[in-house]
Amino acid sequence: MTKVAKRLEKLANKFQKEKIYSLDEGASVVKSLASARFDETIEMALRLGVDPRHADQMVRGAVVLPHGTGKKVRVAVFAKDIKLDEAREAGADVVGGEDLAEEIKNGNTNFDMVIATPDMMAVVGKVGRILGPKGLMPNPKTGTVTMDIKKAVSNAKSGQVNFRVDKKGNLHAPVGKASFGVEQIKENMLELVRAVNKLKPSTSKGKYIRNSVVSLTMSPGVRLNTQELMDIK
Repeated sequence: MTKVAKRLEKLANKFQKEKIYSLDEGASVVKSLASARFDETIEMALRLGVDPRHADQMVRGAVVLPHGTGKKVRVAVFAKDIKLDEAREAGADVVGGEDLAEEIKNGNTNFDMVIATPDMMAVVGKVGRILGPKGLMPNPKTGTVTMDIKKAVSNAKSGQVNFRVDKKGNLHAPVGKASFGVEQIKENMLELVRAVNKLKPSTSKGKYIRNSVVSLTMSPGVRLNTQELMDIK
């Protein structure tokens, strides 16, 4: 048995793997599973009752977590003229237009989020094949294509999380770090689920949240009560 397998087996014995936990319990249990030598990320995974092959069932959005993600976020902004100055003043790490696109083409993607003003999307489109696969492409639905650069950068720095379902209806998002308090973890989870529930497609049939687990970077998943999650408004 490998070291990783042994670690997971040991952690799995700390809680009831088949039990469905409430949000309160889940936050407490997942924090108790921290065992790595680094500050592990806590991630929430939801399997939604949607078919993303249909455009009207694509669940995609953004949420600013009340306690942030625990990660320092580097922000790149595509803008020009006065909006460039606004981006710098708001704390953006990288700003530019055609020059920024060239940097990206040359392999510089040392940032976690990209924001753009609408008039710069033609420029952003030139590097879409690079940004897209990395999940960095700006999108109006996540508030990253906007003229309110100051607010967008502020949200990004404050702990904005962008999320979207994959082809199978699964959604993953960070909700904090192992060093967070239980209440902070719980409140971040609540805010994420609230945002996901608001985006429930009217065409979605049956149970909306079909499965949910919360886990650390190096821990088994803790199953959560999906009915409780769907009741969060």
